Amino acid sequence: MMLRFAPLKLAACCLALSACVTINVYFPAAAAEKAADKIIEDVWGKDAAAPKRDAVPEPEQTSLDGDEHQRTGASQRVLLAAAGTLLDLLVAPAQAQSGPDLNIATPAVRQLTQSMESRHTLLKKYYEAGAVGLTRDGLIEVRDQNLVALPERNTVRKLIVDENADRNNLYREIAVANGHPEWEADIRATFAQRWIGKSSAGWYYQDAAGTWQRK
Repeated sequence: MMLRFAPLKLAACCLALSACVTINVYFPAAAAEKAADKIIEDVWGKDAAAPKRDAVPEPEQTSLDGDEHQRTGASQRVLLAAAGTLLDLLVAPAQAQSGPDLNIATPAVRQLTQSMESRHTLLKKYYEAGAVGLTRDGLIEVRDQNLVALPERNTVRKLIVDENADRNNLYREIAVANGHPEWEADIRATFAQRWIGKSSAGWYYQDAAGTWQRK
């Protein structure tokens, strides 16, 4: 009996969700991740690791016998198809407003990306030594200055200041270039996750509590 009503519940959830989608233009998280990955790969080149993704579990299946199985399966397909069609029609306007991808091809974004790419060749050894790490807010900072030779410390500080300035400007520019300055915090959070996810083994990063961890 519960199996017969499950599709109805799912359809109701889809309709409720679609009602919300048409009201606001939501932050396009998937597009932001794609944009972040592209820029990080440009900046870090071969040092950008492919983040591991968890396997998607197979849905559980409940066996039914004979005609009952066929009737249940048919009703599920009809209801889900109807709900899916209606959801597509309602979600389409919101998707048209936000677009499938974020624009990261502006001159400002390209200039910032190139600046960070050039700087990475100088920062790389400090990431690898554990002297510099990735912060939870999408920036970098000195993790252990004792791992930096005394004559190099001022240079490292300058590299970090310049890198963080470029990163802050990058997050702001992407939000503005896509017509949604209010997305800056979400873009920053997305990049923070992707910098860490695509960092090399042995590099240090901050977890959600701000504690340094080694990848």
